[in-house]
Amino acid sequence: MIGALGFTVVSVLTACSQTAAQLIAGRAVMGVFGAMLMPSTLALIRSLFEEREQRRLAVAIWATTLTVGSALGPLIGGVLLSFFHWQAIFLLAVPVLVPLLVLGPCLLPESNPEPAGRLDSSSILQSMLALGGLVFAIKHVASEGPDGLAGGVLCIALLAGGAFVRRQGRLATPLMDLGLLRNGAFAGSVMVNLLSLAFLIGFMFCVTQLLQIVLQLSVLQASLALVPGQLLAIIVGMLVVPIARRVQAHRLVPSLLGFIALAFLLVAGLGSSLVTLIVAFALLNVGVGAIATVSNDLVLAAAPPSKAGAASAISETAYEIGVVLGTTVLGGVVTAYYRSALQVPDTLTVIQGQLVRETLAGAQVVAGELPIEQAGELMRLANRAFENGVQGMAWGAIVLAVMAMALSWRSLGKRQESTQSIA
Repeated sequence: MIGALGFTVVSVLTACSQTAAQLIAGRAVMGVFGAMLMPSTLALIRSLFEEREQRRLAVAIWATTLTVGSALGPLIGGVLLSFFHWQAIFLLAVPVLVPLLVLGPCLLPESNPEPAGRLDSSSILQSMLALGGLVFAIKHVASEGPDGLAGGVLCIALLAGGAFVRRQGRLATPLMDLGLLRNGAFAGSVMVNLLSLAFLIGFMFCVTQLLQIVLQLSVLQASLALVPGQLLAIIVGMLVVPIARRVQAHRLVPSLLGFIALAFLLVAGLGSSLVTLIVAFALLNVGVGAIATVSNDLVLAAAPPSKAGAASAISETAYEIGVVLGTTVLGGVVTAYYRSALQVPDTLTVIQGQLVRETLAGAQVVAGELPIEQAGELMRLANRAFENGVQGMAWGAIVLAVMAMALSWRSLGKRQESTQSIA
């Protein structure tokens, strides 16, 4: 309830931002309150549904909304911007969370977590240095290339990450209970969650630009093109429940990852035509939507009821890391290739050349300032560089998907004394 109230209030305040600094600060505080919400919801499912079959269905509904929400977010934002001012994006949280604030105290029972210790500020700082440094290093390499700054920040991130892991092992009440990761089924499910979200967000990073800039669809047309995939995510997320009763997790999850690999294979081999993107996004959602249901059910089943909150927190952290890595790694590969392969016309000014090299959207902005013939040539070069970058990224994603298949087969096949497999 604190997370919902804080997220609602800060969303409204962020909508009133007058400067970029205020907007960034508002987003940061929204992240703090948002982090209270997701682990709590999954932990509450563990408390609400003690019977396995009911919980499996509840997790399917929860996971489906998460998958669809991740895909819908950028598109809904784009549609809102077509008709309203940018503040509407933040005000959207109000009608969603106010009913929760009103009905939550009446409908939601209290969970039974283990007694909490004090909040360890050193652990928080170490985790922020580790993840923030990793993201900065990846983004810097994608934009500026490898250099001493990227290497130095990466070293700091690795040292901070190592210190964080060691500290969690020494604390009586760790900020993150990493001991849960000793369970192979739990660790494998968390890693699959992370990778599936990375694949989804990385694909969305590319497909929205391909549809709206390369194929020149309107925001609404681009949204409609992705509707079949989103509907499939909802349907498959529910249909996988009876399938999971009959098929062992270490067989089912690699099969679902195969749909993800096939989606990227289509893009790598056939390019970025409208039909290819629609079919690829549909296949991707089949895999990601079903994986979200299966893996989160395994996460809850692998952890004792008293540690449902800790297990959910690790799973949610993996989701967030997956979102970040999808943008920074997969998106960074596309951006790096685009900047290295793009041939900038000599007729552009220095400032125009910088904008064109930064992003495909920057090239579109510059093209709007040029005569028709020059604009057409610029966008032809920019679109080709971006499409080739997407195809290169797709081949890399296929390799990652195959590695994830092997990982899930190995980790989810290990039977643990403390848990039952989803089958």
